[in-house]
Amino acid sequence: MRDTVYFLAFDGYADWEAALALCEIRRPGTFRVRIAAPSMRPVESMGGLRVQPDLTPAEIDAARAALLILPGGTAWERGLDGGATDAARRLHAAGAFVAGICAGALPLARAGLLDTRWHTGSLPGYLEGLVPAYAGAALYDASLLAIEDDRVITASSAGGVEFARAVIRALALYDEVDTAHWYALYKHAVLPPWFAAEAGAALTEAA
Repeated sequence: MRDTVYFLAFDGYADWEAALALCEIRRPGTFRVRIAAPSMRPVESMGGLRVQPDLTPAEIDAARAALLILPGGTAWERGLDGGATDAARRLHAAGAFVAGICAGALPLARAGLLDTRWHTGSLPGYLEGLVPAYAGAALYDASLLAIEDDRVITASSAGGVEFARAVIRALALYDEVDTAHWYALYKHAVLPPWFAAEAGAALTEAA
């Protein structure tokens, strides 16, 4: 049963980039979220949030994994791996989704998962500059803030909302109508019809 989403945390991870996706994953209560880290000691995010890991990447249960999330952070650029590359390759081969936002795409590139799939990121030339073996430049689309291809999700650092939408679709958290309303709310501050009706009724009662 694929009922678990794994989030890979490390010292200096960009805590805001996948925050919206994590909240939507937990909202329906269908999936549990577990924190993987290079070791079992607490890690501190870029914003100063301290997190106690549940397990290491090597201990991730591929049979239960629905999704692996790799957040951004400059540690990836300094050569951090911490088991992320092997975990991404292993979980994708087992049928799970893998998702990297901003520098979190680097482990996906190192795993060879971007060589044959459409993908995006924060800057053209970024992946090939840091991953010599990367061979997917022809499939890089700088015009997109997030994209999913064959269970691999990538996103720009500016694409947190689009990244969350890709995760919502990957895990089938909502149907397409509700997903469209969700996106309009968080991207464009357009209230969904039911929320607008409820808000109007509350204002009427208050008056």
